[in-house]
Amino acid sequence: MSPPALYAVIPAAGIGRRMGSELPKQYLRAAGEPLLAHSLRALLKCAAIRRVVVALHPQDQWADGLTELADPRVMRVDGGAERVDSVMAGLDSLQKIAYEDDWVLVHDAARPCLLAKDLQALIDRVSAGAGGGGILAQPVVDTLKRSADGRRVQATVDRQHYWRAQTPQMFRLGELRAALAAALAAGVAVTDEASAMEWAGHPVQLVEGSAANLKVTVPADLALAEWYLQATRT
Repeated sequence: MSPPALYAVIPAAGIGRRMGSELPKQYLRAAGEPLLAHSLRALLKCAAIRRVVVALHPQDQWADGLTELADPRVMRVDGGAERVDSVMAGLDSLQKIAYEDDWVLVHDAARPCLLAKDLQALIDRVSAGAGGGGILAQPVVDTLKRSADGRRVQATVDRQHYWRAQTPQMFRLGELRAALAAALAAGVAVTDEASAMEWAGHPVQLVEGSAANLKVTVPADLALAEWYLQATRT
């Protein structure tokens, strides 16, 4: 029996309100190229990934300018109003060509600095595990404060048990799709794929990633992402 295949989904239908730009943030440039181009290329460099599904806004005006989207391993689908809707659209398209127990990596379009060694570590750890999927993450190193009103410190939180979730997040196709669908039907807030899997009772492994694998969310993140991209080219 052949081992499970590996696929990937990039939800890229958002408009990035927090960036304060008319251009969707996945098309903002860092180191001379759109963030989506960097994120997609990081996955395409992994020969083990059979297909990468990119979920785009139905009225996307910028995608045709990305040469990476012309790669024969890339499939385009229409995304939805929320990130989880775009992920579901990607998973639905994969169901037509993949098996339920195949693996799927979900990666953020605006996380352009994914290192090949981190991606491979996640794939190796999850593939070799006894069950469940896993995510790239980083242990929290800052002192954490809790506040009830956003103005005053209520308490200092013990950071030793906290991790910052990253992507890719890697799960079985069938299990992930079922968990996301059930969470949405129950009105559960789905902030990432792992949150739905946790809610559904599936184990989720933590695989330590790099600080370079940041998500561009606010304008200051763009300069830091550019620094990391330039540093890894030298």
